[in-house]
Amino acid sequence: MPDLAKLPTLPAHPFGSGEMASGYATARPAVHPRVVEQVVAQLGRREPFSRALDVGCGAGLSTRALGPFARQCIGVDPAEAMVKWASATTLSAQFAVGAAEAIPLCGGSVDLVTAAGSLNYANLDLFFPEASRVLMPGGVLVIYDFSPGRHFRNATGLDEWFSNFIARYPPPRDEARTLDPAILADLHSGFRMNSHRYFEIGLTLTPDFYLDYMMTETNVAAAVNSGVPRPEIRSWCAETLAPIWRGVDREVLFHGYFACLTPA
Repeated sequence: MPDLAKLPTLPAHPFGSGEMASGYATARPAVHPRVVEQVVAQLGRREPFSRALDVGCGAGLSTRALGPFARQCIGVDPAEAMVKWASATTLSAQFAVGAAEAIPLCGGSVDLVTAAGSLNYANLDLFFPEASRVLMPGGVLVIYDFSPGRHFRNATGLDEWFSNFIARYPPPRDEARTLDPAILADLHSGFRMNSHRYFEIGLTLTPDFYLDYMMTETNVAAAVNSGVPRPEIRSWCAETLAPIWRGVDREVLFHGYFACLTPA
């Protein structure tokens, strides 16, 4: 395996600003650990993986979630700012700037590859051969994703607010492809689907944390890139969220899926 600290820098990621990377490191809900726990239970895995690779690791939260289940964890992401935050906040793993389409690891060097929401932006024709290349015999590819937290468990106010939020600050058109287990199963990827599951995870969040979290969403990044001042977006969010949260902690629901694949 190459020295991860000496790998070449890739072109800037569309959402790779220092501000976004900071937000991803400090203001994203802890959904990843809950998902990884379900994945490991689904796999029936009793021994830890020897080496796990997290493709599109962002600021490292998804890589950190692999820690209890792997002896060594590696995260790669095309955004240098994200990798800097990941390296600073998750000292138990190694990180490098790298792309899903050109994974900077030797062949047959990992027994688990995970991708959490990152393949929606990747060239899958290039990614799947790379995943197959770096996997050891018997290795597993786990692809998962989850929606933004836009639902309370027993109230509808947040759903309406989120719809208004997206209407006011729309994401870029065609910014990412849709993926789910059915789509993944139909791809000519060189992998076969072994199992999958749809899940719902509830996390109790504070009003302030939810506000910070919303400011990390990609539609906010798109609005800022188009010239909307970030303080203006935050002010609108704070003002319109206040009557919905009413100053108390609330359980927010996250819906998603995971799919476990092996080379065909």
